Amino acid sequence: MSRRFHEGRELPLGDGELPAGVHFGRVQGFQHGAEEQAVAVTGFGGFGGLKATGVLGINAHNTKCILDLNPRTQFPLVDGKRRMHDLCREIGVPTPDLYASLVSHSALRQLPRLLEGRTDFVVKPNRGVLVITGRQGSDFLRHNGQTMSAEAFRQHISGIISGLFSLGGTEDEALIQQRVISDPVLERISYQGTADIRVIVYRCKPIMGMLRLPTKASDGRANLHQGAIGAGVDMRTGITHHAVLKNRKAETHPDTGESVIGFEVPYWPQILDMSRKVSQVVRMGYIGVDIVLDRTRGPLLLEANARPGLAIQISNAQGLLPRLEQVDRSTPRLEHL
Repeated sequence: MSRRFHEGRELPLGDGELPAGVHFGRVQGFQHGAEEQAVAVTGFGGFGGLKATGVLGINAHNTKCILDLNPRTQFPLVDGKRRMHDLCREIGVPTPDLYASLVSHSALRQLPRLLEGRTDFVVKPNRGVLVITGRQGSDFLRHNGQTMSAEAFRQHISGIISGLFSLGGTEDEALIQQRVISDPVLERISYQGTADIRVIVYRCKPIMGMLRLPTKASDGRANLHQGAIGAGVDMRTGITHHAVLKNRKAETHPDTGESVIGFEVPYWPQILDMSRKVSQVVRMGYIGVDIVLDRTRGPLLLEANARPGLAIQISNAQGLLPRLEQVDRSTPRLEHL
């Protein structure tokens, strides 16, 4: 079983509160060292390059950022897609429309009525999300061209409610939401699926961003581990400056042949503003915010992540440490949200 420590004391998984004396303040004690070896070295010129570029290692990431700055009591706000959706509505941050919510197996009887007149939508939560793009008689057409029978669809939602896709295997809620149709400007550098933007926010300040671009290898999903492209975005201009595909430097999209460098992300100021607002309302010091660009509604917040990964450093060919330290120097240590 995974183990967590703070100040030499072991903490159980699921601990509901931070240890006494831990404040939502500046991160102290970041060090370059052996922990950096947990971060891929591609694009940094080996381990010496890691130190020179200020790469944040996995140990400091988990303890100094996530454990120290993200109270466990706030995790349900970002882990629960329904709660995050409602929260975004309250603070005026655009998010995909919610068509229906199913919390019990008895609600499955209402599926035909709930889906009446709807030909495209997504079903969450789920590893990867089920995307429906149309109908063929009583069957559902998926984004990859495959069909899904009405009974298979019903069983899929039943599995969600039973907790088949939840983090702890507990009963869950199935959400039927608006399917995002990507802004046409992204079509030339994406394959089939929906690209998204990940922004890392540290103490309410956006410090690093990347554009995740689906490929054929990733099955149209914006998932770097499955083969999507990660393109680092300049925080000031919103323009991509470096990109990787499976941790190797990339300059063009493998399926469209278009350059992924020098692309200006639309709505960049709004994207940063949305990220700040979400960080403030969830009262977490270190989060990842995922945003998509819809062709009619513009930027929409998909979700926030209290445990964002470190691959964004590889996409940018830059480390997070200097940016964390810059925020700490400019913000008083005991400033709370």
